[in-house]
Amino acid sequence: MDSLDAMRSLVDQLNEASRHYYVLDKPIISDKEWDRLYDELRALEEEVGTRLPDSPTRRVGAEPLPAFRQHRHKSRLWSMDKVQSKEALAQWFERIRATHAKTPGLPPLSFVVEYKYDGLTLVLTYDQGLLVTAATRGNGRVGEEVLPQAMAISAVPLSIPFKGFMEIHGECFMPLSVLAKYNETSAEPLKNARNAAAGGLRSLDPEVTRQRRLQARFYDVPTLENPPYSDQSGMHRFIAKNGFPTSPMLYSGSDESAIENAVRLIEEGRENLDFLIDGAVIKVSNLETRRALGYTDKFPRWAVAFKFAAEEATATLLSVTWDPGRSGKLTPLGHLNPVELAGVTVQKATLNNYGDIQRKQLTLGATVWVRRSNDVIPEILGHVEGSVTGTAIDKPTHCPACGTQLEEIGAHLFCLNRDGCKPQIVARLTHYASKGALDIDQLSGKTVEALYERLGVNEPQDLYALTLDQLLTLPGFKEKRAQKLLAGIDASRTPSLDAFLVGIGIPNIGQVTARDLANSFGSLSALRRAGLEELTAIPSVGEIVGTSVLDFFADAQNSAMVDALLAAGVTPREANPREAEGALSGQTLVLTGSLPHLSRQQAEEIIQRHGGVVSSSVSRKTSFILLGEKPGSKLQKAQALGVPTLDETAFLTLVGEDCPG
Repeated sequence: MDSLDAMRSLVDQLNEASRHYYVLDKPIISDKEWDRLYDELRALEEEVGTRLPDSPTRRVGAEPLPAFRQHRHKSRLWSMDKVQSKEALAQWFERIRATHAKTPGLPPLSFVVEYKYDGLTLVLTYDQGLLVTAATRGNGRVGEEVLPQAMAISAVPLSIPFKGFMEIHGECFMPLSVLAKYNETSAEPLKNARNAAAGGLRSLDPEVTRQRRLQARFYDVPTLENPPYSDQSGMHRFIAKNGFPTSPMLYSGSDESAIENAVRLIEEGRENLDFLIDGAVIKVSNLETRRALGYTDKFPRWAVAFKFAAEEATATLLSVTWDPGRSGKLTPLGHLNPVELAGVTVQKATLNNYGDIQRKQLTLGATVWVRRSNDVIPEILGHVEGSVTGTAIDKPTHCPACGTQLEEIGAHLFCLNRDGCKPQIVARLTHYASKGALDIDQLSGKTVEALYERLGVNEPQDLYALTLDQLLTLPGFKEKRAQKLLAGIDASRTPSLDAFLVGIGIPNIGQVTARDLANSFGSLSALRRAGLEELTAIPSVGEIVGTSVLDFFADAQNSAMVDALLAAGVTPREANPREAEGALSGQTLVLTGSLPHLSRQQAEEIIQRHGGVVSSSVSRKTSFILLGEKPGSKLQKAQALGVPTLDETAFLTLVGEDCPG
């Protein structure tokens, strides 16, 4: 084999491996093997003194551009008509049906639903199978040439099997997980994912593009002579066949109510996505019908965007307060002027720590970016460039609740007054009594506060010494209410081991990890004796979580609290250690939707009993989706990754158990 043939072979291997990794999400070689082949190719290219047009070494090393050149698109990029209600969408359907009925010979109406990405449009041109130009959207007719930047995006194929002339449209974005990781080490954190993508793609230095690890999804081929397809589904297959990561078609069919339901599910599941979307796009599927429907002067009549409520907005940062939690860690909370965000009025937003405030260059009185996802408290992302610089935010030196001098541990400030800081004590007791932990009926945060202030209840074990006469001294407590609280406290004396582990407040331990610890060790005493190696042998326990468990039980105050609870008659029920082997051994399952006969807890217990692991999110490591009625966005992601599904019957058959219904 001569040098050029060897280069061709290496380029093909590397590009195929990249396609499996970035497009199919199914790696075929290890990172180490990819690096070895890449280094071999670079050495060969240096020896020969040339590079093939689609060599992956062309993705990096380009010189910064002095300026962007203009690029005229072969096909115009249109704006999108928008609706924001079911009624407006119904009116759009009505217009489509009316026009369709006036044009004889068209196939029956059918539609597709796709994500509306909140990123930056990317226009790629291929000729003779090679990427020849890349451009931004611009004004729809003329954009900016960004070929070196596009070549730095691993998801963009440098060559494709199709050898004709083709222009393809997609959306460039920065995954939210990549943004978070980037900001951990960046001297100047990026404000949000959309700006990060726009700044990366439109940077004159392609190295900036590469460092931001941008992704892209492709959904339209406007310029292609004699396309080998007649509808959006065929176009979707053609795009995927040529090695492009595709925007998943989340619905395809003619049922308008099903389309509305698909849009609703997309909006409900948007917080679980690793990228920003601001709506869903509904398109007429058939290309002949699209041509018949035509365009207005602004947008195609055959497509509409259902826009969701904004998740990001700007607000004025009025003040910052510092609140100690149950561990004593102080969390800064930003207070804002009221702003509408994702359908609600927002006046507070979280900040991580003082270092976070400094990295985001925040000052009082400045305008800031705020993001809200689902029902969680919003987060301040950063200051708006060019906004007023206000008063500096001071780092507190003493606890605002008890006056104790603060300790700086790692990136956070801590109040170490565990026994005398009211917010810590109230938060610790409220957590112990919460539904995911000991689930003590009638023990609300306000009641906990009264118990602390009037009866001196400082630790969970103090709850078990309370008497009826004591409770009757509390404001609003009559005998019936007091009896109910005592009954709830008494019922909590025999919790499941996992609920007890959650309740005592081990850092980094949630319900799923607590259940895995309980099932693996069986008893509290066995867990307290465990070493790091035993802990990290559990799939859901890494070194950080394992160390948290060891440190918790090694702490004298924590250990004394646990011993006092046991002495007060709290006896965690031992669990059956998970069998090492089973029908689901080595398998990871994700549940979505409501099962006909099994509750979620029953299904999780069956999975664990047969050696499986329950995960809350879908990834390429997911073995199966356990699918119930009215599934959420997890199903959409599983379909995009090719993860197989099991219904309840198939699941029970697999594990060899009878249906309880």
